[in-house]
Amino acid sequence: MTRRRSGFGRTGTGGRLAVVLALGLALVATLADGAFARDVPARGRGVAILGGRIVTVADAGVIEEGSILIRDGRIERIVQGIPEDIPRGYLRVHAKDKWVTPGIFAAFSRLGVVEISLARSANDDNVEGGPLHAAFDISWGVNPRATNIAINRIAGITRAAVSPARGDNVFAGYGALIHLGIADDIVTRRKAFAVAYLGDAGAQVAGGARGGAVVYLVTALNDARRYAKLPAEAVFDGIIPRVDAEALGPVVRGEVPLVVHVSRASDITQLIRLKAEIPTLDLVIAGGEEAWLVADDLAKAKIPVILHPFANLPGSFSTLAATQMNAGRLERAGVLFAIADTEADAHNPRLIPQYAGNAVANGLTWDGAIRAITRNPAVIFGVDKDLGSLEAGKIADVVVWDGDPLEVTTRPEAVVIAGELMPMVSRQTELRDRYRDLKPARPFGYIR
Repeated sequence: MTRRRSGFGRTGTGGRLAVVLALGLALVATLADGAFARDVPARGRGVAILGGRIVTVADAGVIEEGSILIRDGRIERIVQGIPEDIPRGYLRVHAKDKWVTPGIFAAFSRLGVVEISLARSANDDNVEGGPLHAAFDISWGVNPRATNIAINRIAGITRAAVSPARGDNVFAGYGALIHLGIADDIVTRRKAFAVAYLGDAGAQVAGGARGGAVVYLVTALNDARRYAKLPAEAVFDGIIPRVDAEALGPVVRGEVPLVVHVSRASDITQLIRLKAEIPTLDLVIAGGEEAWLVADDLAKAKIPVILHPFANLPGSFSTLAATQMNAGRLERAGVLFAIADTEADAHNPRLIPQYAGNAVANGLTWDGAIRAITRNPAVIFGVDKDLGSLEAGKIADVVVWDGDPLEVTTRPEAVVIAGELMPMVSRQTELRDRYRDLKPARPFGYIR
C-alpha cells in the first residue's frame, strides 16, 4: 500500500503547501458557524419514525409500513403499522414510501483524524520516527469538529472504526470506534482494535521481504506474551520496546481484534496458519483483494475480511487476482465480511452504500450487501449487542432514505444517532445555500 499523502506533508514548502494551509484556515475560520455549533433538534425528546419500509437486518426481516419508537437513546419498540399510543412529546418522522435501515457503519476510515489530506499538521492518523508503534493510540487525536464528520453524518454514516495509517513499523497502533453524533467527545471505544501491515507494506519497513515482516510480527507477539509474565521491576529486553510490549498484551490475549492489512492470497494463507498456531488471536483482514482465492480456508478459520468492492485492478503484484466479484464469492463461501474503503479514506465513507450496490451488481446478494455495511462491522468489532440492526433495546442509530439505500441516487432524509435526530446540515450544504443566489439586492462584498 502506498500512502497517497507521503512526502509532501513532511517537506511542507512552496506555494502548494501555502494553498493547502490557506484552504485549511478558511475551513477552520468558518467552522464556528458550521453544523457543529447547531444544536441537535429537540435533544432529549423521544422520536417516532412512522410508516416506513423497515429493513431490520435482524430476524424480523423487512417490515412493510412499520414504525419505530425511540426513547432514551435506544429503540423502544418496532411495530407493524402506525401505533395509536405514541407518547406526547415525541418527534414524529413520517416515513411512508421511505426506506428505514440501521445506520451505516464505516468499518475502516480516518474520520475525525484527517482534515486536509496533504497537510501534515491537519493529520493525526499515524506516527513515524517516534518512540511509539504498537502503543500509538489514535483516539486521543479524534476531532469531533472535523468537517468530514457532518458531511458523512448526513449521508447516513452513524458509526465508524477510525484506523491508524501505516507508519514506519509493521504495527501502526490502536484504532478507535466513534459515533458521528454531536458531542464534545465522539469516541465510544478507545483501543478498540490494533492494526498491522504485512505484505508489500510490511516488507518495506521490515528489511524488504515479506518473511521479515511476519517474523517481526510473531516475535513481537511472543515478546508481549513474555512481558506479561515478568515482575513489574524486571528488566525487559525484546525486539520491541517495553511500551509496545505492554500495548500488545490485549492482542495476544484475544481481547481486541488485530486488523492486518494484506492483499495477496499467499499472505492471507500465512495469516490463517498464524491463527492456527496462536488460536487466541482475533484476526481480521483488511484489503484482501485476493481473499476469494482462499475463501473456504477463511471461512473455516473464521477470519473476517474488510474489503473494497471497487479494488478490482491488478495495480501491484499483490493484487493480480483482484475482482469486483470478491464480495459475492466470499458470501457464498460463508466468510464474514464488511464493505468499506480499505485505503481508509478520510472524506468519503459516505460512498459505502454505493460500493455495496456495485457489489450486488457483481454477484453479492442485496441482503448480504446491507449486512456488510451495518451489522457485519458491528460483529467484527464486537459491538453487535448494541449496534448494527434495528431491534428493541438496541442503540437507536436509524436512517430514513428516499429510496433503496444501495441505489446511487438515493439520499437520507433523516438520520438518528443514539436516539437524537440529527440536523441535516454540513459545511457543504452551507456553502451551497450561501452561493445559491448570486444576484442579491446589495453588492456581494457587502453581505455578511
